[in-house]
Amino acid sequence: MTITVLLVDDEELVRFGLRTVLEASGDFDVVGEASNGLAGVHAVEELRPDVVLMDIRMPVMDGLKATREILARPHPPQVAVLTTFHADEYVYAALAAGAAGFLLKDTPPREIAAAVRAVADGTATLSPKVTAALIESFVDKRAAPRKAQALRRIRELSDREREVLTLLGSGESNAELAKKLFVSEATVKTYVSRLLTKLDLANRTQAAILAHEAGLLER
Repeated sequence: MTITVLLVDDEELVRFGLRTVLEASGDFDVVGEASNGLAGVHAVEELRPDVVLMDIRMPVMDGLKATREILARPHPPQVAVLTTFHADEYVYAALAAGAAGFLLKDTPPREIAAAVRAVADGTATLSPKVTAALIESFVDKRAAPRKAQALRRIRELSDREREVLTLLGSGESNAELAKKLFVSEATVKTYVSRLLTKLDLANRTQAAILAHEAGLLER
């Protein structure tokens, strides 16, 4: 199956590099490019890509606002943020808004295609180290009202669902979850899908943020 991709970045060289890498892999079709967030929003409406690779800092409309506008529409594409630094408040805000993950601009070419495939099929994960560094940097554990709100959201979860949410907060992959839960990866996918639906979350990254906000990883 061919995955259609829209590239949104104000640097032409970055767009050229991503297009070259993705199209060389054989299962991607880069259907369009945009040099700012507003043009990216319009291109999504016109082209209906499966995945948008979105830079954060751009003229006219930044990537954070563009991501929010895109994800607020019915049946939005998956969005992955392009960034230079993973510990970035704008990246965190984009993930909290529903972006599926992020891609460092210096990611080795051999890893880019795999990362975009994971974004496309909804299994994108951040490494445990990156997840911890990013979320720990920007989740304010002293914000009692926010923690209380997070705890209210998860109060109806079963013990098993809380366990899954905690593991997602650690940045665990499906394979790692399956090993720790002593179930198959197919069962893990079912657990995660049901959990996201129950909590009205867009993806695993939002689940990880909620787990940290609720303090599940402190226990």
